[in-house]
Amino acid sequence: MTEQTEWVHPTDLELAALISSKICHDVIGPVGAIYNGLEILSEDDDAEAQSYALSVIRNVTEQASARLQFARFAFGAAGSAGSLIDLGTAEQISRGFVGDAKHKLVWHVQPGHMGKDKVKLLLNLVAVAITALPRGGEIEVRMSGTMEAPNFVVRCQGTAARPPQHLGEFISGENVPPLDALTIQAYYTWRLARNANMTLAIVKDGADILLSALD
Repeated sequence: MTEQTEWVHPTDLELAALISSKICHDVIGPVGAIYNGLEILSEDDDAEAQSYALSVIRNVTEQASARLQFARFAFGAAGSAGSLIDLGTAEQISRGFVGDAKHKLVWHVQPGHMGKDKVKLLLNLVAVAITALPRGGEIEVRMSGTMEAPNFVVRCQGTAARPPQHLGEFISGENVPPLDALTIQAYYTWRLARNANMTLAIVKDGADILLSALD
């Protein structure tokens, strides 16, 4: 598929299925590691092995919890009881999702409450930014404008920084990849921007990659 007019958007049911597949893909690794740790606890009486297993279980449980919490807000209906979400909550969720090992999150977003659709877009920009830094690096999030009409800029800085996987194709409408659990993140980010009437762009700034969503 080479032109946007040649591909068909997924139905609501197809989109829900694709996002569900992505969430499962994201948490199956940590859940599998928890199972392996429990097997070690049940089969090995060595104190050092038991301590290692407990450490693994603790770490991957935190990772799985952070990914599920992120998915609740980035893809789900969390906060649906109201139309606004606290940006402090968005920061906390983003920090848990990014972690502090391979990637570092720098958050320069003023406190306040913002419409949930725009917050979902911001969270998804953080998620696609990770794919721009395959060797790790710094993800700097900045916001300008107002809570009602924000502009987001995410700087991806690190070794071998590259445009986020698949997002450019959805923005341009050219060489659009098939939708699956790996491409749905980029597609959903693009859809959120369209729904919020914001313009997405990817710009190379020296060795850095800039992702922007402008009102």
